[in-house]
Amino acid sequence: MTTAHPAAARILPGAGRAARQAARQAVRRLLMLVLLLAAVFAAVELLPGDAAGATSDRGVTGADLAARRTAMGLDRPVPERFWDWMTGLPTGDLGTTARGEHVTDVLAGPFPNTLLLGGLALAVSTVGALALGGWSALRPGGRVDRAVDALSTAAFALPEFVVSVALLLLLSQWTGWLPAVTLTGPDGRPETWTMILLPLLSLAVPQIGWNTRIVRGALADQAALPHVQAAVLDGLPRRRVLGHHMLPGALPAIAVGIATSAGMLLGGTVVVETLFNYPGIGAVLAGAITDRDTPLVAGVVAAAGASISVLLLIADLARTAVLGGERQ
Repeated sequence: MTTAHPAAARILPGAGRAARQAARQAVRRLLMLVLLLAAVFAAVELLPGDAAGATSDRGVTGADLAARRTAMGLDRPVPERFWDWMTGLPTGDLGTTARGEHVTDVLAGPFPNTLLLGGLALAVSTVGALALGGWSALRPGGRVDRAVDALSTAAFALPEFVVSVALLLLLSQWTGWLPAVTLTGPDGRPETWTMILLPLLSLAVPQIGWNTRIVRGALADQAALPHVQAAVLDGLPRRRVLGHHMLPGALPAIAVGIATSAGMLLGGTVVVETLFNYPGIGAVLAGAITDRDTPLVAGVVAAAGASISVLLLIADLARTAVLGGERQ
C-alpha cells in the first residue's frame, strides 16, 4: 500500500479548493450576465417606439406596420422572446437584427476592432500604473508620491469625454500631430496606426489614474509587513525591496484592479469610438438603440460581458493561486 507524498497531500486539497472557488465564481458571473441581458431586453422594451416602426420606411400603412411587428415577433411577450434568444447562445446564435442581418455577422468586424483598442488601452494603462505606482512607492510621502497621488486622482475623476476633447484640441487641432477622426480601410480597420492613438489615450488616461491608485495602495499595504520592513532595515536597495518583496504580494490586488478596469474601458469605448469615428461596437450600439433593435443591443452586451467575465475570472484565478501559494 502506497502513501501520498506530504507535499502532494498539501497541494491537492489546495488545488481542489481553488478549482471549486473558480467554478463558483464562473457560475456567479454567468448568472450576473444572464440578469444583465434580461435587464437589457426590458430596458429596450421600455423605450418609446419599437424596432418595426424605427426601421420602416416613412409613409408605411398601419396594416403593413402591424404585419411587420408580427413577422419580427414583437407581438410576443418579452419573457418569451428573451427565452428564445437565450436558447441560441450556447450555439453562438445571437439572433437576427431588425434589418434582417445575423447579429454575429454585424459584430464580426467591429468587435475585434473594439477588442484591439481596449486591449491596447489596458496594456498602456497597466504599464503606466505600475511605473507611476512603483515610482511613488519608492519615496512614500515625498513630493513625487504627493504629485502622483494628485495627478492620478484628477485623471480618474475626468470622464472619457472630457479627456477625449482635451486630447483632441491639444494633439490634433492645436498641434496637428494626430488625425482627429478615424478613416476606415477596405478591410474595416483604421487606415493608419496613428488613427488609433487618440482613442487609445482617451481610454487609457482615466484608467492609468484608477490603476495607479490601486498599485500604490497595494504596495503601501505590503510596505507595512514585517518581512518588508526587515528588508529595508537590512539596507537592501529600494528597487530590490520593491521588486522582490513588495510587488509579488501586491499582485493579487493589482490583478483584480486591472481586470475591473477592463470593464470600464469597454464601457468607455461607446463614447470614445463615437467621438473619433472609430469602427468599433460603439457605433453599432448607438445605431441599435436608435433602431430599438433588442437582439443587436443584447448581442453587444453579451459579447462585451463575456469578455469582461473572462478577464475577471483570470484575475480571480491569479489571486487565488498567489494567496494559496503564500499559505502553503
